[in-house]
Amino acid sequence: MLKAVLCTGDDKLMVNGKKVVMVMPAYNAASTLKKTLDELPADVVDEILLVDDCSRDDTVTQAESLGIKTVVHTCNTGYGGNQKTCYKTALKMGADVVVMVHPDYQYTPLIISAMVSPIANGVFDCMLGSRILGTGARKGGMPLYKYIANRFLTFFQNVMVGYKLSEYHTGYRAFSRELLESIPFNENDDDFVFDNQMLCQVIYAGFDIGEVTCPTRYMDDSSSISFQRSVKYGIGVVRCSCETALHKLGWMKCEFLKSIEPRKDR
Repeated sequence: MLKAVLCTGDDKLMVNGKKVVMVMPAYNAASTLKKTLDELPADVVDEILLVDDCSRDDTVTQAESLGIKTVVHTCNTGYGGNQKTCYKTALKMGADVVVMVHPDYQYTPLIISAMVSPIANGVFDCMLGSRILGTGARKGGMPLYKYIANRFLTFFQNVMVGYKLSEYHTGYRAFSRELLESIPFNENDDDFVFDNQMLCQVIYAGFDIGEVTCPTRYMDDSSSISFQRSVKYGIGVVRCSCETALHKLGWMKCEFLKSIEPRKDR
């Protein structure tokens, strides 16, 4: 199935004439990579890019054997650092739409059409696969403490940044080329708070965000941060949200927002 979704530059672009590149930020994903790719529909993605963040297993060997374009970090840059390479490389590949799918089999690629189509057709600039819409989170095994933290932090963020999302913490995301070229995501943190800083940039810049219901799987071979790192992440989220609110009020200059000119047409 995988070879069917890899096309050359001469092939017809699959979604409304837009080139769709799927990026996979990988770290020790050897045991789940093929399972993830086996669920990828054959009529949506034009190219696949995997960025390996100095894995200790044979993720790179597996990716190359499957014919996936692979970029390898020689040292671990962190989850945010990995995404920076993903997006910059995808833009160089000529992507019109970039969709991020984790190779740890936590999010299913089966709904990738719903993630990509609204962007390719100009309805939204950013799409999020929400685990909170519907009952996917708890049914999929999300630990109760993570679910409660997710709901509290999301409520807090909606109030602080002046937007309304069902969750800010999903790793299933898609972006338009215009959006990625407009926001300074390279200035964001290299750790997990990167995701929240990026959404704050998207919202502050005036881009439109859509959400679709996404089932999730919490399994033994799925990646998950420890409780201690979760606490650190939560503190980072609160700080990020407060900095965004203060920046919008003109009471401080937030580093990851200061170079953004909000769009006047939004």
